[in-house]
Amino acid sequence: MQRKVHVVVTRKGLPNGLLTLQDIQECGYVEETGFVWLRHKKKRDLNKFDDVVISYETEITAYFEPNKIKNLTGVKAKEFMFWVTLTEISVEESPSASITFKTLFGLSRSFPVSAFKVQIVNEEVKGLVEETKELGK
Repeated sequence: MQRKVHVVVTRKGLPNGLLTLQDIQECGYVEETGFVWLRHKKKRDLNKFDDVVISYETEITAYFEPNKIKNLTGVKAKEFMFWVTLTEISVEESPSASITFKTLFGLSRSFPVSAFKVQIVNEEVKGLVEETKELGK
């Protein structure tokens, strides 16, 4: 299941470490609409990327587009001492590539994309990257 999610995320131009892939019980992708869902065994309280702390609920849903995730549910970010629900994530392709998180209230904050890329160490994951590149051709 992790393989399917990884392929979808990277094919849509998003950083490979953006969504937690640990303990996935169920996932799906409807290619025609871009709808994605992930169901985890348990809530993942914290995932820290540089200065960004993210919390993942047991169920995450979203619509994926190239370089964008819309109508996101189940993901929160900690801003100062408050948790805010994220509703959209977009990646700007430029020399200084940035990723922007938007909230339900229209607030947004941008970070370097590099903060959300996971170093690939595992041979199986390296194979996934190669497979993803082949699918994109």
